[in-house]
Amino acid sequence: MQEYNPGTEEEVISETRKSLQEPPMFRVVLHNDDYTTMDFVVELLMHVFYKSFEDATRIMLRVHRAGKGECGVYTYEVAETKIETVHQLAKQRGFPLKSSMEKV
Repeated sequence: MQEYNPGTEEEVISETRKSLQEPPMFRVVLHNDDYTTMDFVVELLMHVFYKSFEDATRIMLRVHRAGKGECGVYTYEVAETKIETVHQLAKQRGFPLKSSMEKV
């Protein structure tokens, strides 16, 4: 067993990263079409993107009037998952709703 010797010094080598980079972020966008109902878009925004009823209605109206509307900004993997969820739910309900992502 080693004896404790306060006079002994040990050299500690540590490496630190010089800079951390934030992951790239992507904006998830819904695109307007002539068939998907406004009620379905609001429901989708509330359940997939966790928007309040008021925010979901505001986004839905932006999609309807401007042709597209932002649902949120996420990392690539999260954005990809949300887009896939939108497409699956729309297909299940018989709507051609499309969603895409744009790098921020």
